[in-house]
Amino acid sequence: MGCRLKEVLRPAIFYSFSFSRNRGWTTVNPSGLGITEYLAAVCAEYQIVDKIQLNTDVRQFQWLEDAEEWEVTLVHLAGGTGDLSERDRHAKADAEGERSVYLATEVRAKIVVSAVGGLIEPKVRPTGIDAFEGEFIHTAQWKPNVDLRGKDIIVIGTGCSAAQVVPELIKPPYNAKSVTQLMRSPRVIPEILSPEQLKKWAPYSPILMRNYARKHRPIVEEHYLRYMRAQVPEKYHEILTPDYRVGCKRRILDSGWLRSLQEPNIELIMSRLQSVQSKSVTLGPGRNYPSIMSRDDSEVPTDEVTLPADVIILATGYETNQWLLPLRVPGKGEKDLHDLWGERGGPQAYLGVAMDKFPNFFHDHWTQHDHRTF
Repeated sequence: MGCRLKEVLRPAIFYSFSFSRNRGWTTVNPSGLGITEYLAAVCAEYQIVDKIQLNTDVRQFQWLEDAEEWEVTLVHLAGGTGDLSERDRHAKADAEGERSVYLATEVRAKIVVSAVGGLIEPKVRPTGIDAFEGEFIHTAQWKPNVDLRGKDIIVIGTGCSAAQVVPELIKPPYNAKSVTQLMRSPRVIPEILSPEQLKKWAPYSPILMRNYARKHRPIVEEHYLRYMRAQVPEKYHEILTPDYRVGCKRRILDSGWLRSLQEPNIELIMSRLQSVQSKSVTLGPGRNYPSIMSRDDSEVPTDEVTLPADVIILATGYETNQWLLPLRVPGKGEKDLHDLWGERGGPQAYLGVAMDKFPNFFHDHWTQHDHRTF
């Protein structure tokens, strides 16, 4: 399963490099393997494979005043630890020392360019997860060989990643026993468009996105609701009806998630995650949506319930409120970049690419560019 391009309005061709277009995509939204094969082919074509270090974390950039250079701390996984879970790596490091798992090296450079992006550091540790004895996985760190057969699975989150993952969990090769999905708030969920439909409507997009959109917004909203209600059991109609206008939050382009909610071993729940035990999770009392204060007549459950859990899958997104997380970047005078931003009221950069007190340190994608999904 791994990853798949979730933006059906931005098909694979738009995620190809302009200097090396891939004309061999077999689907509009290729799998993670297909994307990896394309990137590997580009690296081989331009002979840069030996310039790339995989399985490597950059922990820190340190400006050296006397040498007028940057010292970059790199951390590599030690041999034989690549298949260990993060929890097992920490346990091994605690028992045998950091060097049994992580090997640190330093390199120096006159110029450093950060292209880490924003959707890079997953939100991976809900409260109490350390007590859980089963396996927990973030969708951004999917394990291709994970064994889910016959297991009770809790999925936390209902964004784009969750909508792709949930329908697959009960199918071969995963064959989960049950899937319980925890939702905080509903999303607008339009039907996915085919390539032919996209091609048909593309010439009219400038008009559709302006006056037409404002005039027909209520019609579109009603169309989306009818589509949702036609796909899911009636018990989900209330919790899948948003209390905001279309466009206020990111839409989920439905490629099978709604229909999967008809399956008897998939359940969608609005109850709050209260605690995590060794082999179970406790939900409630209370619910995330609709508000108890605003909907006294709602039939959505609010009782406390404990559910068995063999695996917890986190579809909880990324740490998007901190730039360059989790890097440390001490510049001139050993002033850390994050501390300086804090003193100045938030991230900033000259022309979006450079900062004073950080010589020859450039970045191509942060501060003045809001990449966050909402």
